[in-house]
Amino acid sequence: MEASVPPIEERVRALPCWNGGVEIEPLGGGLSNANFLVRDANGKHVVRLGRDFPFHHVFRDRELMSARAAHACGFAPAVEYAGNGAMVFQHIDGRTFTGDDVRANAERIAALIRTFHREMPHHVSGAGFMFWVFHVIRDYARLLEAGGSRMRAELPRYLALADELEAAQAPLPIVFGHNDLLPANIIDDGDRLWLIDFEYAGFNTAMFDLAGLSSNSGMSDGQAGQLLAAYFGHEPVAAIRRAHAAMQCASLLREATWSMISELYLDAPGADYVAYTHDNLERLEAALDRYRTQYGMRRS
Repeated sequence: MEASVPPIEERVRALPCWNGGVEIEPLGGGLSNANFLVRDANGKHVVRLGRDFPFHHVFRDRELMSARAAHACGFAPAVEYAGNGAMVFQHIDGRTFTGDDVRANAERIAALIRTFHREMPHHVSGAGFMFWVFHVIRDYARLLEAGGSRMRAELPRYLALADELEAAQAPLPIVFGHNDLLPANIIDDGDRLWLIDFEYAGFNTAMFDLAGLSSNSGMSDGQAGQLLAAYFGHEPVAAIRRAHAAMQCASLLREATWSMISELYLDAPGADYVAYTHDNLERLEAALDRYRTQYGMRRS
């Protein structure tokens, strides 16, 4: 008797875009979406299954538009099919970055992100979406309170912290940001770098991408300073360095509250949101200690 095929793989197999038979291989690493590598007669493809997550401000029509815009200006693989709750992308043969890779390629990535920020507004369409991390944190707090989160008692502290970190931001131009610069969302094919996963893409300042990139890749203060210098083309002034350090903390606070929301509303196979919340809160406390030590802050 043949082993039963998981229903989710049947969904992938049933998509109308394949040429001939298909081989399906799950891709790990996702905390909210299901991803697969598929081989058919035309070669390799990446399938992303997902639905709208209003609680995370994720809407697939906007993600699809951003992915197509990113391909149109040369940053992302082509969208080969969209429908039936799936997006199918051109597969890029390359190395998915780790934190070590990001730190070793900071200048290349800074140039990529700077160009992405500049060019994407000329290609995106439809109603504009603003990703402002401090609004996201406040909205998460409202949902956590309403949903009876186990972390409700901590929400006033998180909101006060968000206010403190927002007050440290320096005025910067509005750009179109990726807003989810995990190392694994950068691929090197040996000749160039690619960006993938545009769930949270939208208008922002550059600081969130720069802070998320440095925080997610474990950069030291010196390495983060080099990233900023490469992006802006000069050594960052004190206000920019402080805003960046504060935004690193905000990025970690957002990731922790993202996980708290996911505890309530998501159930991805293999995802341990409670552990992920704990890990991000530990990282946040360490980043806050560094930030407040460097800039003379004191805990309230």
